[in-house]
Amino acid sequence: MNTTRLRPAVLVLALAAAIPLSAVAQFQRAPLTPIGQKIETAMQSDIRTPEEKARDAERRPRETLEFFRLRDDMRVIELMPSGGWYTKILGPVLADKGELYVAIGAERGIAPLIKNVPSMSKVKIAKSTEKLIPSKTQVGLFDVGPFSLGVSNADLVLTFRNLHNFTPEGRANLDNAVFNALKSGGLYGVVDHMRRHNEPDNPENGRRVDPVQAIKEIQAAGFVFVDYSNVNYRPDDELRYEVGRKSVTGNTDRFTMLFRKP
Repeated sequence: MNTTRLRPAVLVLALAAAIPLSAVAQFQRAPLTPIGQKIETAMQSDIRTPEEKARDAERRPRETLEFFRLRDDMRVIELMPSGGWYTKILGPVLADKGELYVAIGAERGIAPLIKNVPSMSKVKIAKSTEKLIPSKTQVGLFDVGPFSLGVSNADLVLTFRNLHNFTPEGRANLDNAVFNALKSGGLYGVVDHMRRHNEPDNPENGRRVDPVQAIKEIQAAGFVFVDYSNVNYRPDDELRYEVGRKSVTGNTDRFTMLFRKP
């Protein structure tokens, strides 16, 4: 027998046996929580298109919603849902024990889903009273006066990459509407494209938001800052370019913050 050829194999086995189980465990995926499992199941649903699923890797919906403390028995409001990328995840998760309302510009994108997709049939369009007006001074942004979201005693309000669409006055009125819609102890989860702190307006950063400014504005509405997460941090976004540029779109650095109504 050629013992020389056996030595490397024996060495590998010996090293493997010497590695503590704790060291192996740190590379294993942690078991999903019950809500994490429900979110993952919704993410795999056939109601989501291949293009929507392809963005899961960069948007990280399960980790984001877990950070926002989503439970399946909550009354949740999603603001400005557009085509329903997050709505198609939230709807099935909340269908059995919770409630999902969509508000602000929801009729066009979400009404067909509610009508035609059984797992979305319990989603409700909130009777919000906002009137969005294009800003006269800031191109591409909207003003909105004081308004109601048309829902009360909500547990959680979520907005994904929408604050940057409003003027400072519009954001203040939006934050006030969210505050009024939440019950005491209710949560407000916010995601948006990161702007470098204290950077003046320029042609490249119009759809980015200074996170410190966002915190100050949301606290001014009466909220308490709870926590932030780096779940949507992107180290290769230099914060220099417009979020729609090919070099950065789909890979922007985004702040993810949670607030509470006292």
